[in-house]
Amino acid sequence: MTDARPPSGRAGGLKTRVKTARQRSLSSTLWLQRQLNDPYVARAKQEGYRSRAAYKLIEIDDRYRFLRPGLKVLDLGAAPGGWSQVAVQRVGATEGKGQVMGIDLLEVEPIPGADIAVLDFLAEDAPRRLAERLGGPADVVLSDMAANTTGHKKTDHLRIVGLVELAAELACEILSPGGTFLAKVIQGGTEHELLARLKREFALVRHVKPKASRAESAELYVLATGFRGGAPGRPEAPSLQRE
Repeated sequence: MTDARPPSGRAGGLKTRVKTARQRSLSSTLWLQRQLNDPYVARAKQEGYRSRAAYKLIEIDDRYRFLRPGLKVLDLGAAPGGWSQVAVQRVGATEGKGQVMGIDLLEVEPIPGADIAVLDFLAEDAPRRLAERLGGPADVVLSDMAANTTGHKKTDHLRIVGLVELAAELACEILSPGGTFLAKVIQGGTEHELLARLKREFALVRHVKPKASRAESAELYVLATGFRGGAPGRPEAPSLQRE
């Protein structure tokens, strides 16, 4: 199992400075400086993950154990592929135990053990096409997608929540009973309408903030487990758990 503990910092606490800062905007310089000094970025390069985001999924799954050998996983907005890489390892896809399918509007470099496709999950026939390629319902639907930001906090919040609502709608169409849905949201949590639906459709809903998320980041994740599978007369789920 991959260790998701925070990586140690640079020796002596020294930070790498951006040598080309004069040629860049302030926001670009600050982003690049964060990347250069981010221990998760360095660790991802050392361990072969395509993004530091892999450690967020590793940490969440280490705690809640929803990626198990033999399961079928759908990764929405898979580019550049870090979450699909983790899912392949956890479900044993390279050993023929489980399946991982990653989709994105962008081309994604092939990932051993994963079925990667350029596909819009909002397409009307997407649920059917995904189920066909998976050979049946998914056990886990993952979404680390983020809507394009405008810089306006309220607008960006609504865009992100809207994207999660669409991902949740697809998850409820394609998940098998008992399945899991994990998606990125932002601080402030999910909107009431989305949260109410998740609580109706899943046995337990949590908000999770992995340590691998940057401290200054407003992101967190909603983890919904125990999909009810559209069963009639299902009872109301417990209240949201925050962690």
